[in-house]
Amino acid sequence: MSQRSNPRVRVLGAGVFGLACAAELAARGAAVEVWDRAEALGLATCSYLAGGMLAPGCEAESAPPAVVAAAAGGADWWEAQGVQVIRRGSLVLAAPRDQGELPRFLRQSVGGQRVAGAALAALEPALAEKHTQGIFYPDEAHLDPRAALASLAEKLSVQWGRAGRTDDLAGVDLLIDARGIAARPEIATLRAVRGEMILLHCPEVTITRPIRLIHPRHPCYLVPRGGGAYMLGATMVESDDRKPVTVKAALDLLAALWAVHPGFAEAEILETAAHIRPAYPDNIPAVRRDGRVIRVNGAYRHGFLLAHHLARQVADLALQEAAQCA
Repeated sequence: MSQRSNPRVRVLGAGVFGLACAAELAARGAAVEVWDRAEALGLATCSYLAGGMLAPGCEAESAPPAVVAAAAGGADWWEAQGVQVIRRGSLVLAAPRDQGELPRFLRQSVGGQRVAGAALAALEPALAEKHTQGIFYPDEAHLDPRAALASLAEKLSVQWGRAGRTDDLAGVDLLIDARGIAARPEIATLRAVRGEMILLHCPEVTITRPIRLIHPRHPCYLVPRGGGAYMLGATMVESDDRKPVTVKAALDLLAALWAVHPGFAEAEILETAAHIRPAYPDNIPAVRRDGRVIRVNGAYRHGFLLAHHLARQVADLALQEAAQCA
C-alpha cells in the first residue's frame, strides 16, 4: 500500500455496485478507475435491466431485516449523486381472486397502509375502475436505473472493453471486485437468479408510482419511466439460463400486466431482455476482504436499494487501510 491517505483504487465492474463504490471512493478523495468488460453501458450490464425501486418497506415482506435496515438513506444518497429520484411511494395490488393475500403482505412488510375506494382512486385514478383496495407505502421512491448508471459513469474514469483480473493490481493500491455473476469462479457460494423484463410504451395509461402485483405464480412489478414508458419485470427465477425472454415468460408477464390495467393491451413493446443476477445463499449482499482485494457482490434483487450502503462499507475499508499505512 502506498504511503498516502488517498489510495489508488481500481474497480472491476461498472454495474450498480461498481459505479456506486467508485463514486463514494472518489468523493472521499481516492484516485479511482473503473474497468468493465462490456464495450459500453447497455444490455450487457445486469443493472441496466433493474427496476430501480427504492422500496425497503415492500421488500420487508420477504427480505431479511438486515436488508431493510441497510436500505435507510438510499434515496438521499442517490439524489446527492445528481440522480433524479421520484418520491411518490409504492402501491401493492392483487387481482380479485388474490385479495386475501393483501392482509398477509401488509403484516409482513413495513410502513404500509391499507387504501380502498376513493383513497386508492386519489393515488392512481387510472386504477380505480379495476381495483378497489391495495396497500400504499408513502415513504418509498424509485429512479430510472439507466439514467442513474449513466450519470455515475459520466463522472468517473470508466475504461470500457477492459475486463481485468483480481490478481493484477499493477499501478493501484487496492482492487474492488464488483463483477457480479462473472466473479462466480472465485466465489463458490454465488448462485444465479434470472431476471426478465419487458419495456413498454403506453401513453394511454397513466400510472405515477411503482405497482407490485401479488400473484400466486407470477408476482411482478410495473415501474413508470416517464413519457408513457413502463418497465414490467419479474423478480425471482432460480436459473442461470441466459437465453432471451421466452414466449411463455412473456405471456405470463403480460397476463399479469392485464390484471393491473386492461388498457395495456394497446401498449407497444419496445424491448424484452433477461439477465443473470448474483446472490449469496442468504440473499444478502456483502462486502468481503481478501488481502488487497475487496469483493462486493450478491446483489440478488437489492442492487439499487443497497448500493449506497455497500459503497460506504467499501470506502470505509479502503480508506481505513490507507490511513493505517500512511
